[in-house]
Formats: sequence, structure tokens, C-alpha cells
Amino acid sequence: MGALALLAGCGLPRSGPTRGEIFNGSVLREGDAFVLVVTDRVNAIASVAPALGFSSEFRDAGLVGSDIISPGDVLGLTIWENVSDGLLVPTGQNATVLEEVQVDGQGFIYVPYAGRIRAAGNTPERVRQIITDRLGDQTPDPQVQVRRVAGDGATVSVVGAVGAQGIYAIERPTRTLSQMLARAGGVAVDPEIARVTVTRGGHTGSVWFEDLYEPGHDIALRNNDRVIVEADTRAFTAIGATGAQSRVNFESQSISAIEAIAQVGGLNPSLADPEGVFVLRNEPEEIAEQLTGQDLVGTQRIVYLLDLTRPNGLFFARDFAVRDGDTIYVTEAPFTRINKAVSALTGTLGGVNAVSSAAQQIAGN
Repeated sequence: MGALALLAGCGLPRSGPTRGEIFNGSVLREGDAFVLVVTDRVNAIASVAPALGFSSEFRDAGLVGSDIISPGDVLGLTIWENVSDGLLVPTGQNATVLEEVQVDGQGFIYVPYAGRIRAAGNTPERVRQIITDRLGDQTPDPQVQVRRVAGDGATVSVVGAVGAQGIYAIERPTRTLSQMLARAGGVAVDPEIARVTVTRGGHTGSVWFEDLYEPGHDIALRNNDRVIVEADTRAFTAIGATGAQSRVNFESQSISAIEAIAQVGGLNPSLADPEGVFVLRNEPEEIAEQLTGQDLVGTQRIVYLLDLTRPNGLFFARDFAVRDGDTIYVTEAPFTRINKAVSALTGTLGGVNAVSSAAQQIAGN
């Protein structure tokens, strides 16, 4: 047994640190990590994950009209005057036509005798009213028609994992995010892990695709909004005595420790210690303070211990939410190290016996 103990303590191959070595890394001993046994209380605090959703700047924006003029659009104007010597209408004619009046980069157009008029952000009907009012001070009862010659008005770009990427006009059937995504052919990835991000000016917000259809999550679109749809990029890493050691992408919006272990083939039945399932995570200051009951500064290293052999241990693991960037590590059972020591010892003795037999045969010859 002394030889076994010596070998077990030597540098035999293993998948990682033992349970005792991880506890030695606790702040209570010689390390800088907090090691916490998972309970219902720990789950209630640690399972709070950042929720996706749009800020009030997005949610409070009302629906825009379906014919809003934008910078760069080209308008056509027709003006009728009820006098023979009008301001704009040539002698002998009853109307004048301004075929192409482009909205400048600042959103304005210039109309003779009416001056500089803000067109961007207004509908053609509103621009007609403004021109009519200004000309009405100089010619009796002018009649004005405003039409869009070129340009799509307010537009949105939709890219990423959608049926048809492109630039789409905000029209009456596509004034909200969910409607616009439907216009773009829907999402081209699993809807459960489809993430929709909207960039508006210097602000960005994201939401899960499925949540768009919950009350209060859909938003009205604005000119030049940029919409990107992509598959969830969150992942966790599983190492140690698991069925497979790899980096695993999330397959749903939330995943428990039990589900994460199952995704990598479960615990290795010939190696794993069910008392030593650890989840390594960096927790923000406010969460760490709630977990430890201490005043802390900055992000803290937290090691969560899931002991599957404890009463309710499997329930604790089922309720423990894995987060993006987590590392799940399963320690080897103590008997595994003994088996390795025995194998190393018997293998060494077998090698010595083989060399001895070969030497005796040489001597006999």
C-alpha cells in the first residue's frame, strides 16, 4: 500500500485537479476564488442571467407613417395659380411643373417664392400644406401637388440569417420589427436561438426572435435602422471526467447544468466523481456580494460545487443555470487514481520481470 500511495501522489496522468486541490484554491485557504456548494439559495442568486430586450428609447418610439420623405429623395411639384400673371405659372398656362426637386442632405428643398422647406421627416401631404401656406401669402388660392419621383422614403437594412437580405422601405405592413422580418423571409436559423439586433444611430438593442411576439417586446422601426439576425453565439466548455471534452454552443435560450452535462455525454462512468462537479465563472461584484455576504470590489472568481450524491443534489443541478463562458469541470473519483497507480505499478514490475528473463536467457547462451 505504501508503494501505491507513493505512486498515486506522483505525476501520473490525470484529467485535472482533484476536489481537494480545488478547495485549496479557495480564499479560505491559499487561493483567490470563492468555492460555494450549490443550494436553492445559491441558485436563486446565481441563476439570474442578463435579459435581452430593447431600451425605452426603442420601445417608446411610435409608428412612423408609411410615406415619410428622407434626404436624397426626389420630389415632383405641380403648382396651379388662379391669376393670369402668377408667381410661378408662365403666361398662357394654368400650371407650372417642377419635375425634380431633390431633398438635400439636411432634409430641405427649395421652392421659389416659398423658400427653404423641411421635407425630410414629413409626408408629401404635409409638404404640400407648407408650400400652399407660404405661396398663399403671395398669390390667391394656390393649388399644389407633391409626389415622390425617386427614393423609397424611410428604409431599413436587414442582414444576417434571414430569408432575403436587403434594404426595405417602411410601408404600412412593415412598420414594426416583427413585420419587417416577415417581409425579409423570416429567420433562417432555429427560431429558439435566433438573436435580433437593431442599431439606431448610436444605440443598439437585442432581443430573442421568439420574444418579439410577447407583449411589449416588438418595436416600431425608424429610417436607417440596421437589423441583423444571427444564431446564438453563447457557449460553455466541458472538461475533466465527462463523456466528451469540448466547447459546446447553447442549443436553447437557457440551459441547466444537468442539460449541459448531458450534451457532452454525461459523466464518464469509469472516471467521474459525482461529488465533484464544478462550474467556474467570473461573477460581477453585485452578484458575488450576495453570494458571499462580503463587501467586495470588482469581478470575482466563483467556483460552484454540484454534489450529485447529496439529497436533492440532482434537483440543485437541474435548477442551476449555465451561462455564456462557463467552464464545467468534473473531477476523477479517488479510486481512479488508485487504479492508475496499480496499473503503473504492475506495468513497471512486468517490465522489470521481462528484462530479467531476457538477461537470464543471454547468460545461459
